[in-house]
Amino acid sequence: MIGPWLNMSLLALESQQVVALRLARLAGGGTTAWREAQLMVLEKLEAGHAAAGRLAGGATTDSVVDDYRRTVQANARRLSHPS
Repeated sequence: MIGPWLNMSLLALESQQVVALRLARLAGGGTTAWREAQLMVLEKLEAGHAAAGRLAGGATTDSVVDDYRRTVQANARRLSHPS
């Protein structure tokens, strides 16, 4: 049972990195911040819809967390580079 808990804990830690990177991008203002805010909201809506659909279709919560982690890691890579 440690697997799912570890997976969720890693998601929480990785998400905090993305939150910090996004806050820095948003604090910069301008069109870059505006695009990031729009992307962030769109990603949240899409991710929630996809997760609900997968869970309704019988996916495990652990596999849904894996998908979230992949998205969070991609965001961390993207946000770590100057725009």
